[in-house]
This record gives sequence, C-alpha cells and structure tokens, in this order.
Amino acid sequence: VIPSMRSLTAEEYVEAFKSFLDHSTEHQCMDEFNKEEMPNIMAGLIRCHRITHRNIQVGKDPQNHQDLKMIRILQAAHPGVLIDNEIVEPNPQHVAAYKELVNQAPDLQNVSFIWHQMTSSKYEQQVKEKGTHKKFDFIHMIQMLYRVEDIPNTIKFFHSCLDHHGKLLIIILSDSSGWASLWKKYRHCLPSTDSGHYITSNGITEILKRLGIEYRAYEFPSGWDITECFIEGHPVGSLMMDFLTGTKNFLGTAPPGLRQQLQEALCQPECSSKKDGRIIFSNNLSMIVVES
Repeated sequence: VIPSMRSLTAEEYVEAFKSFLDHSTEHQCMDEFNKEEMPNIMAGLIRCHRITHRNIQVGKDPQNHQDLKMIRILQAAHPGVLIDNEIVEPNPQHVAAYKELVNQAPDLQNVSFIWHQMTSSKYEQQVKEKGTHKKFDFIHMIQMLYRVEDIPNTIKFFHSCLDHHGKLLIIILSDSSGWASLWKKYRHCLPSTDSGHYITSNGITEILKRLGIEYRAYEFPSGWDITECFIEGHPVGSLMMDFLTGTKNFLGTAPPGLRQQLQEALCQPECSSKKDGRIIFSNNLSMIVVES
C-alpha cells in the first residue's frame, strides 16, 4: 500500500530547504541586490540620532546571514548611529541560532537587539492591545509572506509602523520564476501547507496598489540546479522534489501520473533552462521597496 501524500513538518522543511540552498544561487542573488541597490536605499533613510531596523523572520533558514548583512549596510550608510534592531520570529531554534550569530559578530557594538519569539500576527495583536505603536525607519520581510495568515493586513500593519521617509523591503519569488508556473498548474494536486499561500510578486504588488501604497520593484535572476530530481533513487533529488512540492517523500507517495506530469513540467522553458547538460530551475526573486 502506497502511503498517502502529506505536507512537510517544520523539521523536514528545514532539511529540504538546506538541499535547496546548497544547489541554488538564492543567497548570491540577495547579495547582488545588497551590493547594487541597498546602499542607496539605506542612504535615503532619514538621518536621525537613532535608526531602528526591524527584521521580520517567519519560518526562515537559521543559517541565513542576510539580516546581519543588511545591518552592516545600514551601519556603513549611517556611521556612528545607534541601531535598535527588533526581530519577530516564532521558531525558538531560529531565534537561538540568530542570537549565536550576533554573539559571534564583533562589529555590532552600536546595535541593540530586542527579540519577539512569536508570529507576526501575534506581534501585531500585542502592539494593538498595548497601544504602543512604535515607528521604524526600516522593516524587512525576506521570503516570509508565504506563511502569514492575512497578507494584505500584515502589509498594511507593518507599513503603518514606518516612520517618515521609512522603507519596507519585501523579498518574494518573482512571477518570472518557475515557481509561479508550477504553482498555477499543480498546487491543487499537492497537500496544503500550514498556511497554504502560494504567492508571487504580482500578488504583492496588486495588494500594494489596492492599498494605494507607493513601491519600486527590482528583479534579480536566481537559479537552482535540479538535475538530480530526474535521477531515480537519488537522495538529494528526492529532497529537492520534496521542497518543490512541499510534500514528504513526493516521489514515493505521489500517484505515478502526477509524478510524471510534474517532472515533465519542470523541464519546460517556463520553469527551467539547460546549461552544460544540467537542468536549472528559475528561482528569480523580486525585491519590492515600499515607501512610507
């Protein structure tokens, strides 16, 4: 009897996500954006005695150093300025890993950290109950809106937290990515995730337009070598398929017809390209900079 398909647990997701990071240029893509655009974005923030940077992390990889990289860009743009950095993250392991990174960084003397181990919706609820609406110069949400219950209200709330001249950065998968094509055709065949949001950049910009909020969108190319997905019995390929579908042991539990359809779809030009005999899945990212 073939076991039924089910979505990944939090631990299984982390393992599958690691296989994705090991074979993709996701972090290099973010580094490119940091190098090309972030210094100007940070320099444009209002000069004041204290700049507050909030990092929102929901279900992210604990090894991701992008958050500290952005703090360092902020430090370079505003030397000597004190930075109050607040983190909203529900996963205790991710909070512990981030604290460890901070402890190992000798260049963060002018940075204070406040940790909120909770979801963004719980944080919003807490802020509204206390009636203490802090204002921030820079807020960023990196690859986290997929796991938020109410995306329009989450964006609206954090936009309301921006100070004059403040900016909100949203990093999300682009509509030019293979994910957009895959989700459009096959998400109804896959087990629902813990939140069930398959959203790409167009979905976010449509929300911003409806809210009447100004933004600028940047697109950066990123690729993911998924060649092993097509090698029968390959352990890394199996993990990659789990990450692509959000399904535990997709190759072992999916109906044969769905498995074949999905593998064929992954090879189509709207999902992937071929380079030196390898199959490179499009993982393009959109960086959306929202004005206060």
